Amino acid sequence: MRVLLALVLCGVLCAEVRMNVEQLRAFIQSSKKLGHSDKQIADYVKTIRMTERLDESTIEDIGGSPRTLEAMRRLAEASKSLPAPKPPAPKPVVQPLPPPDAAEQERVLTTAREYALDYSKKLPNFICTQVTRRFEDPTGLEFWQGQDTVVEKLSFFEQKEDYKLLFVNNRAFTGTRERIGGTVTRGEFGTRLKEVFDPKSEATFEWERWATLRGKRMHVFHYRIRQERSEYTVRYGDNTTVPGYEGLVYIDRETMAVMRITQDVKEMPVGFAIQGILAILDYDFTKVAEQEFVLPLKASTVARMGKHLFKNDVEFRNYNRFGAEATITFAPDPLPEEELKEQPAK
Repeated sequence: MRVLLALVLCGVLCAEVRMNVEQLRAFIQSSKKLGHSDKQIADYVKTIRMTERLDESTIEDIGGSPRTLEAMRRLAEASKSLPAPKPPAPKPVVQPLPPPDAAEQERVLTTAREYALDYSKKLPNFICTQVTRRFEDPTGLEFWQGQDTVVEKLSFFEQKEDYKLLFVNNRAFTGTRERIGGTVTRGEFGTRLKEVFDPKSEATFEWERWATLRGKRMHVFHYRIRQERSEYTVRYGDNTTVPGYEGLVYIDRETMAVMRITQDVKEMPVGFAIQGILAILDYDFTKVAEQEFVLPLKASTVARMGKHLFKNDVEFRNYNRFGAEATITFAPDPLPEEELKEQPAK
């Protein structure tokens, strides 16, 4: 198929190509995805000879622009005497994995709670690079416009986070993160995780579903924290609020480690500038000085102010043990230019 597409791109038409109905379908769909023009696709279809009967209903199902449709109808006319296509092989029936019973759900949540409450205590002292790409969209339709890329040195020492601003759009910058304004997110190294499972939060949990995350099977639970029990602080200018929120927690079936937390803030005080926040925080196994830990991998936060949307995509890179030598040698280079042009995460 790649050879056929290459011929189309080069404008070279071979004498004749044999295809069955499914091969024709795959060819046209791939060509459309690759952005080939109606004329290019139609010209190539004219070189095809069908090995099975092509009918009008199949042509309508495949779809296409006018020239491509006309070329397929000519194929259909020429293939009237051919045998009908073989029916597709039935898809294998996959029995869904049943949810764990109530006792198992409770065991999973209890184990995950112990993990979450001890998470920060078991982390090493380390340094890493935090890269934040900021976007906004005044239309509210997620037509994101890149604003800037911020690079910080993040130090985690004795269970406390410390940030040092290094670059803004690859220009060296001194001062605090707050000096450049915009949305700032913190708490990825245990604060967010702890609050969800802290008994003081009185979070309610309900089984949601099974999921696969980065190739591993996950228990997924929905949780909710009422406003009066929340400690999640949102600041805008001189105004502060502490809203309630809900979300999902993904718990690794094998290790019982929490590998993703989502946070959905839907109800904000009337008159507060920010009306909603949706955040996703992903963890993954990461080596620090040859020892493996579950550490933040990436995070994404979208804040809504009226129609206006603001998005932060964060990556955590280059984890190293914190110490005198690491502190002296830690000096990340500016990002490659192509990274400054990356699109927002989906």
